[in-house]
Amino acid sequence: MVVRDWIGELTYQLLWGSLDTEVKEVVYDSRKACPGAVFVCMKGARTDSHKYCQQVYQAGVRVFVVEDPIELPKDAVVIQVENGRKALAALSSARFGYPDRTMITIGVTGTKGKTTTTHMIKAILEACGKKVGMIGTNGVSFAGVWEPTQNTTPESYELHRYFSKMAEAGCEYVVMEVSSQAFKMHRTDGIFFDYGIFTNISPDHIGPDEHKDFEEYLACKSMIFQQCRIGIGDGDDEHFHQVTAKADCPVYTYGIEREADFRAEQIRYVAEHDFVGLEFAVKGRLDMDVKVNIPGRFNISNAMAAFSVCGFLNLPKERMRHALENLFVDGRMELAYASNRCKVIIDYAHNAVSMESLLRTLRDYQPARLVVVFGCGGNRSKDRRYAMGEMAGKMADFTIITADNSRYEKVEDIIGDIESALLPTKGAYMKIPDRKEAITYAITHAKEGDMIAIIGKGHEDYQEVNGVRTHFLDREVVKEAVLALEQSGGNC
Repeated sequence: MVVRDWIGELTYQLLWGSLDTEVKEVVYDSRKACPGAVFVCMKGARTDSHKYCQQVYQAGVRVFVVEDPIELPKDAVVIQVENGRKALAALSSARFGYPDRTMITIGVTGTKGKTTTTHMIKAILEACGKKVGMIGTNGVSFAGVWEPTQNTTPESYELHRYFSKMAEAGCEYVVMEVSSQAFKMHRTDGIFFDYGIFTNISPDHIGPDEHKDFEEYLACKSMIFQQCRIGIGDGDDEHFHQVTAKADCPVYTYGIEREADFRAEQIRYVAEHDFVGLEFAVKGRLDMDVKVNIPGRFNISNAMAAFSVCGFLNLPKERMRHALENLFVDGRMELAYASNRCKVIIDYAHNAVSMESLLRTLRDYQPARLVVVFGCGGNRSKDRRYAMGEMAGKMADFTIITADNSRYEKVEDIIGDIESALLPTKGAYMKIPDRKEAITYAITHAKEGDMIAIIGKGHEDYQEVNGVRTHFLDREVVKEAVLALEQSGGNC
């Protein structure tokens, strides 16, 4: 391949050199520079990769895509673009042969529900015999392969690398979470989703290195409807009309409260010995009765998003129904343990909005006591820990404050901040800094009819302290605590 083959969808200016120079790779990390690569310069919050061009040239790179003119020997090829990140997306797609265009692509964006919704869609498609790749918070999975990711939506080069692997593995569909940062940082530029789904939006991810305000956050979320063929959104969301105002595609709605193309009706909350979930009827463009084995009214909305997009695909209803009745989503309203005595739910809820939604949802199942075990991450906004402390005091019957990923802060300081907001609510609580001890205490001291929510980490399998990550998974601790209690002759 030559440079000319890869820049057909770029707006650029050739400063000097030949577009017929051979190329074989795209790099944006100077440490990966190698002969035959195109080096894409980008300006980030902490570094500007233009300053590494001489170093990259010495490593054998001869083709450079830059935002600002640079000084290099005349045997280099220098291409100037307005935005390096946009260029990286275009070059990455071309380098891998536009693999996303060989599959049906489904993008899901929203403040809450992205992970659960993508898992639901994947489960339905696979139950119907389809090969599916998935990208999101819980990692990348396809054809029995799983790889972790650092971001909900990986950098554009990584995205297209994964698309290429999925296409080679025979995947017919790609289902992916699309974060607001992915839109802002041009990671999904050039991808035209067959179906774009908007779940909901509420103030979040606003601050340094994220979004300057809610308006920018909303604008980024709304971009899903400017790069998809068919749009689908939660018509119950108060910001739905703002998000869809600039849509370039037909947009269909799902919902519970308002008239919609896909409606959930006849909702029933079910809490049995080994099942906590929902039963409801789907009406409108799709007509069927369903049972979903994860609790929560908001999971009706997530299920409706999944049923809505699958409703366009002419899939067998019985298999769709079976998929969600037997669904497992790692760390998202996960029923980690259930007995006649108590039920234990693990969830990723790590801010006040998602915490309130979860606790309000669990109240619908009328537990004798609602117990919440949580902490807050270190080196993050203190407003989050204050808000979560207040929410716990107001909505839980009993709270156990413990550790999360303390990072470079002291666990005691974080717990103190949470406690300062919980105290004025006069809610009952205790402090157990060790997370394993906190979870074990909650289970061994459970009372008849308790519902215990262990929140904040969900699928995460580590604890991060002073820059070091050690293995830790809430689900495993729950199992250990239950086993120890049973072996000691206790009743769980």
